Amino acid sequence: MTITATQAAGPLNVTVNETVNETVHLLPQTRQLRALHTVIRDRHADLGRFVTTSGRIIRQLIETALDLLPYEPVDVQTPVGETYHGLRPAKPICGVPVVRAGESMEHELRAVSPGVRIGKILIQRDKVTKLPRLYYSALPADIDRHSVLLLDPMLATGGTALAAVEVLLDHGVAEDDIVFVALLSAPEGIAAVHARHPNLRIVTSAIEERLNENAYMIPGIGDFGDRYFGTDVPR
Repeated sequence: MTITATQAAGPLNVTVNETVNETVHLLPQTRQLRALHTVIRDRHADLGRFVTTSGRIIRQLIETALDLLPYEPVDVQTPVGETYHGLRPAKPICGVPVVRAGESMEHELRAVSPGVRIGKILIQRDKVTKLPRLYYSALPADIDRHSVLLLDPMLATGGTALAAVEVLLDHGVAEDDIVFVALLSAPEGIAAVHARHPNLRIVTSAIEERLNENAYMIPGIGDFGDRYFGTDVPR
């Protein structure tokens, strides 16, 4: 499996092979999306503009992820007395943000699916072992009967994503019922996730060039959670 970012038209122009395309769903790299990325990647973007613009991208990600879930036929009667042969989700949907940054994606999910249930997972890197450690989880008791959108804006090394997926699997959620939704993804993170879960679907708006020696994405966006919630250091 190979994932490469090209520089011909900038960091959002991405080449992926057919195997990755079956599991990695990259938003169409439109000029509008590129303009939105230009705003949120700008280190001088103020808090209001960063939150509003990233929300517009997250909404696109959520809509794409929802389209990947299973649907079943349903007929409804139209106001003119005719039958429309439509669809509805085959399973209830649960959003599970990885605290704290993933909570930035809750609003957009609730906006398009007001009755969606929300779980929480808190995973942080252990200061001694440097490995992801589960500190807290609160999930619906019947989450194994749901389609789950796992929400985390940043897929960097893949360690947190893998730990979060294991939490869901331990609660009986089938791998096929999980869609991981990330604003930015590094090739290394995608490869790490698919090395253990090759069929796990990932929805993202950009695949970055690489990780640097400190595991930051290049060209990157900084610490998304700090920037979204206004806890970053002013520059």
